[in-house]
Amino acid sequence: MIARATGRAVKWRRRGDNALRFIAAVPAGYAVASLWAAALARVLPGSRVGATVAGALIALALCAAAAMYAYGARSGARALLVLCLLGVVAAAIVWASVSASGRL
Repeated sequence: MIARATGRAVKWRRRGDNALRFIAAVPAGYAVASLWAAALARVLPGSRVGATVAGALIALALCAAAAMYAYGARSGARALLVLCLLGVVAAAIVWASVSASGRL
């Protein structure tokens, strides 16, 4: 006999998925965009000011893309996982850049 989820269980699972999507869209999306702004400011060619401005503008678009992805992903957990992995990549770029050059 296969157990079926009751109406309440489905409702709470849906609410949990929506909460994960919100967490992935707003705070995680902002954090990932901030990390990528720092990473791009470190690796883009040109003057420091120009690279910083370009990194910030690209990160603004990434923040919007992260929010759209969070609600378009297959599940909230997958969206959160993908955004966390993108944040780890950006943090590794920043860490490697700072450790190579010695300045923040």
